[in-house]
Amino acid sequence: MNLRETLADADRRRIAIGHFNVSELATLRGVLSAADELRAPVLVGVSEGERGFIGVREIAAVIRALRAERPTPIFLNADHTHSLAGAEAAARAAFDQIIFDGSALSFEENVQQTRRAVEAIRSIDPTIVVEGEIGYIGSGSEILAEAPKGMGALSTPSEAREFVEATGVDVLAPAVGNMHGLLTSMVRGEAQKRLDVQRIKAIKEEAWVPMTLHGGSGTNDGDLRQAIKAGITIVHINTELRLAWRRGVEAYLVAHPDEVTPYKILSDAVEAVRQVVTGRMRLFSS
Repeated sequence: MNLRETLADADRRRIAIGHFNVSELATLRGVLSAADELRAPVLVGVSEGERGFIGVREIAAVIRALRAERPTPIFLNADHTHSLAGAEAAARAAFDQIIFDGSALSFEENVQQTRRAVEAIRSIDPTIVVEGEIGYIGSGSEILAEAPKGMGALSTPSEAREFVEATGVDVLAPAVGNMHGLLTSMVRGEAQKRLDVQRIKAIKEEAWVPMTLHGGSGTNDGDLRQAIKAGITIVHINTELRLAWRRGVEAYLVAHPDEVTPYKILSDAVEAVRQVVTGRMRLFSS
């Protein structure tokens, strides 16, 4: 199945596809190891910053090579793309999905810019799944002292329907209590993100397309299960992976302070990422 068919199947079954961001091959190795173990489809995401580091065509070529040798469905997403040029570059590189993020704009401007991106992407490759975003959930997969200002701007069912109808997006990313990054209190295990599940249900009733939950790191497990049953089809995890990666590297260097071989130093990071992804993917399909 292609990504569009995979999302339709997940939407029908009320399960979610895990979306995991990567910045380099060690994280990718951990993500795919978990997907292979569970024999589950997976979305590999690269933000504009991550694409700038890895390379747009380079990551597309890597995914094509890995896809050819694995039975596990692997899909590639251009995460949070803010420019038409960036969206077109990802489309020409044959990404499976492109998220055009105009959420920082006014609603009217977001509709106009997203519609323009949808048209441009489909003129290059009509099979690419295009996602749009409404509401505000902050930006950047970072550790934060406090929630970003404007986090109260949650999406409404009426604007969700208007946005989908006006732009023609295949997937919608609403703001429903989710947030990019993690608060320091969450890293310490003192707090969790909580979702407005009733809002998700109401939005799904009005906007019938598959929906994405961005900023899934640190979210209460029970809320995630309910959100998926309410209509969330893709869940994004990034900050949890970055934190696991860093802790893995730090633990290895404490145990092996004289080691200088990169692939050895990264071995614990790969395993730490694999464990996080395995746990999340099991939750998303439960």
